[in-house]
Amino acid sequence: MTAGNAIRYLRGDATAPQGKGVKVIAHVCNDLGGWGKGFVLALSRRWPEPEQAFRRWHRERAGNDFGLGSVQVLQVEPHLWVANMVGQRGIRTGRSTGVPVRYEAIDTALAALGGQAAGLGASVHMPRIGCGLAGGRWELVEPLVTARLVDRGIPVTVYDRD
Repeated sequence: MTAGNAIRYLRGDATAPQGKGVKVIAHVCNDLGGWGKGFVLALSRRWPEPEQAFRRWHRERAGNDFGLGSVQVLQVEPHLWVANMVGQRGIRTGRSTGVPVRYEAIDTALAALGGQAAGLGASVHMPRIGCGLAGGRWELVEPLVTARLVDRGIPVTVYDRD
């Protein structure tokens, strides 16, 4: 799948992952329970379950593990799963300074995702997580993806929109 233990980069849509076998689509969510901008809209156009599960997970957070660094993996098709990873503190507003991305939370979530993907025998597919509305820089996220997934032998494909 990946040559020499490297991330594979493709032009295309991360909600339509390429390749055979079990696949997990991974993306970053905020810790406010908000779902309404960015990549999540493309997910919601295909499947209602990731948004419904995320909103329920946030609503019931007093009794679960919801928070920065947490990951929620749910099945949306027979060989396709979506991983909601909480890697963003709040959202950007007109007055906010700094960026919402939290690299340590993405790292923690990717480590957990690595175990789940390995258990499923799955490849992982994603946009450049944390680098859209979360304001992160790919040169800081890419090494986390490599360390937590690729170095564990999990094939990873990153999609860039045309």
